[in-house]
Amino acid sequence: DAKHLVPNKMRDFFCTINLDQEEVFRTQVVEKSLSPYFGEEFYFEIPRTFQWLSFYIYDKSVLQKDLRIGKVSIKKEDLCNYTGKENWFMLQPVDSNSEVQGKVHLELKLNELITDNGSVCQQLVVHIKECHGLPLINGQNCDPYATVSLVGPSRNDQKKTKVKKKTSNPQFNETFYFEVTRSSSYTKKSQFQVEEEDIEKLEIRVDLWNNGNLVQDVFLGEIKVPVKVLKNDSFQAWYLLQPRENGNKSSKTDDLGSLRLNICYTEDCVLPSEYYSSLRNLLLKSSDVQPISASAAYILSEVCRDKYDAVLPLVRLLLHHHKLVPFVAAVAELDLKDTQEANTIFRGNSLATRCVDEMMKIVGKHYLKVTLKPVIDEICESPKPCEIDPIKLREGDNVEINMENLRYYVDKVFREIVRSSISCPTLMCDVFYSLRHLAAKRFPNDPHVQYSAVSSFVFLRFFAVAVVSPHTFHLRPHHPDAQTSRTLTLISKAIQTLGSWGSLTKSKLSSFKETFMCEFFKTFQEEKFTESVKKFLDDVSSTEIKEPSGVSEPVHLKEGEMYKRAQGRTRIGKKNFKKRWFCLTTREFTYHKQQDKEPIFTIPIKNILAVEKLDESSFNKKNMFQVLHGEKPLYIQANNCVEASEWIEALCRVTRCNQKRLSFYHPSAFLNGSWLCCKATVESTEGCARCTADVPADTQIEIDGDRETERIYSLFTVNRSKLQKLEEACGSIAVYQGPRKEPDDYSNFTIEDSVATFHTLQQIIDIVEKLKESHEKYQKKRSSSAKYGSEENPIVGKVS
Repeated sequence: DAKHLVPNKMRDFFCTINLDQEEVFRTQVVEKSLSPYFGEEFYFEIPRTFQWLSFYIYDKSVLQKDLRIGKVSIKKEDLCNYTGKENWFMLQPVDSNSEVQGKVHLELKLNELITDNGSVCQQLVVHIKECHGLPLINGQNCDPYATVSLVGPSRNDQKKTKVKKKTSNPQFNETFYFEVTRSSSYTKKSQFQVEEEDIEKLEIRVDLWNNGNLVQDVFLGEIKVPVKVLKNDSFQAWYLLQPRENGNKSSKTDDLGSLRLNICYTEDCVLPSEYYSSLRNLLLKSSDVQPISASAAYILSEVCRDKYDAVLPLVRLLLHHHKLVPFVAAVAELDLKDTQEANTIFRGNSLATRCVDEMMKIVGKHYLKVTLKPVIDEICESPKPCEIDPIKLREGDNVEINMENLRYYVDKVFREIVRSSISCPTLMCDVFYSLRHLAAKRFPNDPHVQYSAVSSFVFLRFFAVAVVSPHTFHLRPHHPDAQTSRTLTLISKAIQTLGSWGSLTKSKLSSFKETFMCEFFKTFQEEKFTESVKKFLDDVSSTEIKEPSGVSEPVHLKEGEMYKRAQGRTRIGKKNFKKRWFCLTTREFTYHKQQDKEPIFTIPIKNILAVEKLDESSFNKKNMFQVLHGEKPLYIQANNCVEASEWIEALCRVTRCNQKRLSFYHPSAFLNGSWLCCKATVESTEGCARCTADVPADTQIEIDGDRETERIYSLFTVNRSKLQKLEEACGSIAVYQGPRKEPDDYSNFTIEDSVATFHTLQQIIDIVEKLKESHEKYQKKRSSSAKYGSEENPIVGKVS
């Protein structure tokens, strides 16, 4: 949210999230407010290098261009200082001199020349090679040029490159020569030394500009390099463009308002896969270790202050290698040992419950969409009043009508859930099957516990949570408004109660804290609800293969507005780009003139042969990708780099199991009779580059196993002192077997077998030390041999 925004009158505001100057997300517009509450969450992988993560507040205008009120810009290096906590940031003024992004590649050399008459002269050679990642200007590629200046106390020699048209990655390849010291005879040593001292004050300045033609040129960034650092060596490197020194300075920064953000940024330096084999193998055999508390995976959760830090990479790694089900069964069995009453089964935040929660989020995304999205859309888009709390009723509200509306919604959501067992992913069914039988074994005299073990997850921790927070599970694009949120909260409470085995008995109803909910549930005391829940829980905790009764409806995966290149029609002899509405389901990929219109063009998913990025040089447009499907490629331009990455990932994921996927493709387009990439003149020539994803994979889960292992290594490294403390505790227990009279340093650790745990700890510490050495060697090698901008950059980041 934001507060005290200017101008000091009620306006319509929205906020954008930018990587440098590229907008990647924007919030909904909050109308008529000075302190707008946005309440929106965004999670995304960062597909490119960047300098700044920025947030811009806009005043929405109907007839004119939206006005930028102010911004918050956080340097990439500073993100770690704010991660994981809420912060209020003062809005800064938006100044064109501070709005920069991109980098420039320079080669610099200082030559010493001896002329024919014996005099000496020093000459500076500046070779400006290229730029990368310059910003879009008014949504289009810029027309950049560079000025190269030699600046000193009493001189400012400036030269200029040619203008490059419509590109964010211009190739200049121009060389400029500057005289650094005036000609001087060898006999005039003193005079030469005075001249040489001037070098200390000289600097090379390169400014990037967008050629405005009939309007003023736009500043794109600058870099400065002192001449004294060159000496007599040739020096080349990539330089990040910087804002002007006087950019973004204002005495009125306190007048613009402030913005509250909660940022979580993680960055991983992922080494080649072979470096992780020892740690990976140790983690993957965790489910075979007896007892499970002596396994590497369990120890990871013990030493992390927040179990969630350990659970996320651990679950993803075990999922990737098909080892999750036996591990969950093992930790659940340990959990059940400490459970004394059947009605409290799996109610805490243990390692077992958190692993199942995370598994359901990852594996159950499509399941939630096909089950709940239609009814959630109806509730959010055509809301009916549902408040039944007498204290919260507004004047004129009819509680009986509201109760009928709430009953209608609850019935509809409940019906969709209990009919959805056919869509429940097999992996979820396998986990529920294990939990059900472990619960029955632990409490053999309770016939209901096998059902409550499953319902505590699938109803309480999955469906009920998705109903109350649909935006978190990608069922809705934005956080619902306050009234709709209240409706969803009431529905969620009802679903929790209906799904809890035996909750509709009179004794259970009398325990409700809210009497209005007790009255509401009296209308639900029908045997059919209990039977429906029982049948559903039986179905989703069965390992039998369920055959669909009919043709299943396609699952809606992604939609949005992008630009596509005309495939046949031309405008004045040139193929043009048109804005279209794209829609991806599990059955087909289509585009439409407008949302909710009939499709103009349809590609069945089974016909897609490859989905790959398209070189910017093909059409001088950024964020392009291609869909290869038997006919001519479909060329598409996304609105930003994050959107392009997400579309490519979604299309790849749904087409990975296609039988006729290509192994090679052309990274550029076929134009003017030849492929731009390989110069082949036959359009049907096989591709010249290997496809990035030519091996069929799981259509639901896309996981980078090496990255998850790197995250686990980082957690072990951060918690090294706890590993050592646990190791000492195991040694103490092994030596002294007597009773413990006072709490000790390791009383919070679970140590069932001190010898087995000690052995695993030694392996972990040894592996972590070796990985640490590999990281240090790699970073040392990288810092000494790779200039900034090298392709040898394994660092990947993500923001939420």
